[in-house]
Amino acid sequence: MRATVLHAPGDIRLDTLPDPDLQDDTDAVVRVVAACVCGSDLWPYRGVNAAKEPRKIGHEFIGVVERTGSAVADVQVGDFVIAPFLYSDNTCAHCAAGVQTSCVNGGGYDGCQAELVRVPWADGTLVRVPGDVDEALLPHLLTLSDVFPTGHHAAISAGVTAGSTVAVVGDGAVGLSAVLAAKRLGASTVIAMSRHEPRQAVARSFGADHIVETRGKEGAEAVKEILGGIGADAVLECVGTTDSMKQAFRAVRPGGTVGYVGMPHDVELNVPVMFFTNTGLRGGVAPVRAYLDELLPDVLSGAITPGDVFDQKIPLDQVADGYRSMDERTAIKTYLSI
Repeated sequence: MRATVLHAPGDIRLDTLPDPDLQDDTDAVVRVVAACVCGSDLWPYRGVNAAKEPRKIGHEFIGVVERTGSAVADVQVGDFVIAPFLYSDNTCAHCAAGVQTSCVNGGGYDGCQAELVRVPWADGTLVRVPGDVDEALLPHLLTLSDVFPTGHHAAISAGVTAGSTVAVVGDGAVGLSAVLAAKRLGASTVIAMSRHEPRQAVARSFGADHIVETRGKEGAEAVKEILGGIGADAVLECVGTTDSMKQAFRAVRPGGTVGYVGMPHDVELNVPVMFFTNTGLRGGVAPVRAYLDELLPDVLSGAITPGDVFDQKIPLDQVADGYRSMDERTAIKTYLSI
């Protein structure tokens, strides 16, 4: 099969590798229909999380089940499936509590920007899409493997409900997904913090009521001015840097909550300020499998179109160009046709 391999920082190649085999009775092998490049893939691509040797990369995909192990009962050959970006048995105590990302038998795939992927614990992990799948739905279904549920997780973690005021820090695909998620949950006012016109346009299409282009204290004051001087009930932090976390806490009101899903890199918290303002912090890696039963029907009905975050669609053999585009921020998110 062909698979994307990170050989060194900035060096992405499409290599020919052995096809994956079933290793356990609970496995399935899925033929990938579409995959994509995630913002978190850029950390090793940029050398921040350096790879010591060449390795397959990618963790978001949808496809068709090609083979199953003898213990797989719910997923069948020929099923079109969404694969949450981490696998889980969906039966352990952590899974039952809705934290499939901490499954005692869970883990990550061996690279998914590829033609075939082995999925452990297929029955617990894979979510079948009913009926014939319209090609126009593919980008929207692909977002359910990670990016849209991650934005949703930020909103859920921050306690967004009907009538909430929300500010979103980060205008990448996750931040834009968080805008859509907040509106879906009934937020009355959503402020997207973005300096880039194409991303602002997507944010507005997803329901953003206001755009704030400034940063730091000035940006926080702009958010507060929109919201009557008190800050947002919920701030969704979708970047993962010290600056983005500071921005989030500057923009949240006393008693509010920051929901964070940006993969943290050298983030520091001012706990005394959190203490004296009763400001909360919740979030982390998104338990995608916990949300799919709720989110999939809205995608199938067309109530939401989260795949609008894809502004670059290319074949797998151009994957290096996709990484380059996202690294240079000339693309919001890259869709890979397999």
